[in-house]
Amino acid sequence: MIRINLLPHREEARKLRRQQFYAFAVAVVVVGAVLALLVHSFNQARIEAQQADNDFLKSEIAKLDKDIAEIQRLREQTQALLSRKQVIELLQSHRAETVHIFNELARLVPDGVYLGCAKLDKDCKALKQTGMKITLNGVTQSNARVSTLMRNLDASPIFERPQLLEIKAVEANKRRLSEFTLEVFVERAKVSADGDKPVVPKAEKKS
Repeated sequence: MIRINLLPHREEARKLRRQQFYAFAVAVVVVGAVLALLVHSFNQARIEAQQADNDFLKSEIAKLDKDIAEIQRLREQTQALLSRKQVIELLQSHRAETVHIFNELARLVPDGVYLGCAKLDKDCKALKQTGMKITLNGVTQSNARVSTLMRNLDASPIFERPQLLEIKAVEANKRRLSEFTLEVFVERAKVSADGDKPVVPKAEKKS
């Protein structure tokens, strides 16, 4: 019988399989490293792109904030100009009001009533206007004349709601007088639809 020794052949086959295994393992490691590098590069590119987008958005937001601040400043300037315009229009519409007030007071104050103070006092004023309210200080020879003055004021188309605040007896130049303080409100006339003649509601009510 012929005997064949297969040990060298088997050893060679095992050696070949080990080499193939090592080569496959190295190939897997290399492929894995390449894939990891590719994934890392892809993620890094995405991060850089996102960062670029974020930087762009931040710059645009900063521009918008600046534009909003400028718009707010322009709105404040516009509001200030409108307020000034309204004040000017109000002054123009009532520029003759002071003249009418003094003319009407001169017409309404009865004889024996004098606007002013019995004694010289720097804090005392014959007439003081605060908004639509006028405070009158005066002296009279009798209290009845003060009542007449208040009736005249109430009947006037310019004034309304006269109210006596104080009346007291004083002595000036060895004469006994009554010093009074009253307040009255100005009733501004409304402008009619044609814009020419004022319409006075209080006068219409009394007619």
